Amino acid sequence: MDHTQNKKIRKGSSDKRAKIIAAARDLFLSEGFDRSSVDAVATKAGVSKRTVYDYYGDKQNLLLAVVEESSSAVLVMIEQGISDHLWKFEDLEQALILFCEQIVASANGSADYKALIRLVMVEAANLPDSFFERLDNATEEGIIRRFTAFGQNGLLHVIDPKMAAKHFAALTFLLVFNQPGKIGTLDEEQNKHIITEGVRVFLCAYAPQRKS
Repeated sequence: MDHTQNKKIRKGSSDKRAKIIAAARDLFLSEGFDRSSVDAVATKAGVSKRTVYDYYGDKQNLLLAVVEESSSAVLVMIEQGISDHLWKFEDLEQALILFCEQIVASANGSADYKALIRLVMVEAANLPDSFFERLDNATEEGIIRRFTAFGQNGLLHVIDPKMAAKHFAALTFLLVFNQPGKIGTLDEEQNKHIITEGVRVFLCAYAPQRKS
């Protein structure tokens, strides 16, 4: 009896958290952080104002929870790309290109990614510096592991895998995302050109030098 009640309480709490996060994300995106009240979030989520405060403490922590949930979905997207393209392949250049193309395509179709970018850009002042540092580290972590392995296998000449990951991202998918206009406005051919040239520049710097 008690065990069943505890399960219901935990599930209920999880459901309420999900509703609060969804309501807060919708309001922060449509109204902005400053104009969105905890009362409005509670009403939209169908919970009491006290419940919002009990779960998240204050509105700033709620914003952090929203962006962290969106960023978790983005990290899953990156790990999927690594799994699909950077483990088994015949040609490293082609594998890196396919990885970046998948990241861009997934991001363009992801409500989580678009929400994360909009909130981070507009509400940066309301987010702690530690969040950006954690996000950068988490985004790069899987790529760093693969580049470290590529260095050990002789596929890349990598002295600093973390810096190599930063260079790679800046030359490829981040360069696509930083193009003027809204996310997803470039066509596939433009994306492919940016990514292909970026991968080639990266390999010019990091491919092992062939002995003559």
